[in-house]
Amino acid sequence: MGISVGDAVPKRALCAEGAWIDDLLLEGDGRKTALHLGRPVSLAELRRLVADEQERLRAAGLVTGGTLAVRMPPSLACIVAMLAGWRTGAQVALLDHRLTTYEVGKAVARLTPQLVVEPVEEVTGRLRGFFDVSTRITPLHGGRPAASPHALLQLSSGSTGPSKVIGRTVRSLLEELDRYARLDGFPRRGERTVVLASIIHVLGLVGGLLHGLASGTEVVLPGTQTVDGILKAVAAGDAPTTILGVPSQAALLTAPQTPPRLPQLRRMIVGGELVRTDVWERFTRNYGADLGVMYGMTEAGVIATDLSGTNRPGLTPAPGMKVRVEDGQILLGLPDTPYVGTADPTRFVDGWLRTKDAGSFDEATGLLTVHGRLDAQVSIGGLKVDLAEVEQALTALPGVTDAVVVQGTGIEAFVTVAEQQVFDGLAALLAARLAPYKRPRTLHALAEIPRTVTGKPVRNAEILRAALRSAASADDSGPGAGGDPAHLDADTATV
Repeated sequence: MGISVGDAVPKRALCAEGAWIDDLLLEGDGRKTALHLGRPVSLAELRRLVADEQERLRAAGLVTGGTLAVRMPPSLACIVAMLAGWRTGAQVALLDHRLTTYEVGKAVARLTPQLVVEPVEEVTGRLRGFFDVSTRITPLHGGRPAASPHALLQLSSGSTGPSKVIGRTVRSLLEELDRYARLDGFPRRGERTVVLASIIHVLGLVGGLLHGLASGTEVVLPGTQTVDGILKAVAAGDAPTTILGVPSQAALLTAPQTPPRLPQLRRMIVGGELVRTDVWERFTRNYGADLGVMYGMTEAGVIATDLSGTNRPGLTPAPGMKVRVEDGQILLGLPDTPYVGTADPTRFVDGWLRTKDAGSFDEATGLLTVHGRLDAQVSIGGLKVDLAEVEQALTALPGVTDAVVVQGTGIEAFVTVAEQQVFDGLAALLAARLAPYKRPRTLHALAEIPRTVTGKPVRNAEILRAALRSAASADDSGPGAGGDPAHLDADTATV
């Protein structure tokens, strides 16, 4: 049964005062384990921690209609702070703890929160799944009450350009939880979800944390996001288990030559980008579990899914989500604009959000295929080239472990490879697979493709070139002449 915004959730939960936290997320048998972060956290303990944190926030000046920024690493303290803010009826802005001081300053200037909750001491550890932290609450000079009805403010990933401020109302969050509750195959009461996706970004936050609390699914954060740490988290419980993350994490889990037997692993569900065919094949073969995919946006949450991976690349629109394709672009029907502050007025028109994602519908099956970003469709000498197609051709080559293709001075490809010999032969292999006008003009080798804090590959040409320069200055012994990262002119096939 789905969570009905109008019926199953009391109508008072739709107001701004935060009653939805008690009515939907913290309601139930207090003895039940709600969270697992190195230890079980019962629903009763979580209720007590949220109530205590709410008193701290009120003592610091937070009131209904106030504004709170939570800048925390994944932790019990982070979960408690955001729930306490919403329970107070405040607007909560979530900031990734991995942002630099400069980036945080810019975000605070745009969001103008009255209070910020952050760790007493800065945390480190890129592969940590969660942290044990103490927090401080700091009033901010110039902070303002909420200027919009949104309960949640987030910044877009910034994978293709400057971040946007995106707002979600309580109703929007409840409607997304309703979609998750109605998805056949998504985790249910009595099951476990090992959440690898960030709990302050939309997939990990709503699909992982909030859905887990609303549905009675145990939410597990692994001690580390290494192969060993993730598999240990799966093996720690007997209940049917789903892993929620991004494709690069699915690829990581295909690394073991002899993966352990995990009969409780039901499936992994990933979002954020397309899943490579070789990753899907290795994962499903190695674990005997499904590798499903989801398409969504920070602006709206989950949009379409293929949770079993059987319809690849087709996706079924999520229950209740209005989706159509116009002139090759995916459009979403939303009641209001999700953008807060200055925004492109052409993005949301007449109740339809233009996603800037290319897609198509199969009229016979009703399945949606996402073809990538519209800005990945470029013109080369008057001929249209889909950069996603070039990326797929690259990642299908033996020894290529990752690739990003952008339009810079012609088509440029940034790749990671298993060994130098693979890189040396890329131009010749691509010549047999792509028409001349589709081939990258230049190939660059990187040790690692830069990613956003949500795990998406960066597709900004300047940032990618800066990564090349940084690698060259940091490692004088790297591949390529003079210690620079390797570059290949694909027109002449010389290094």
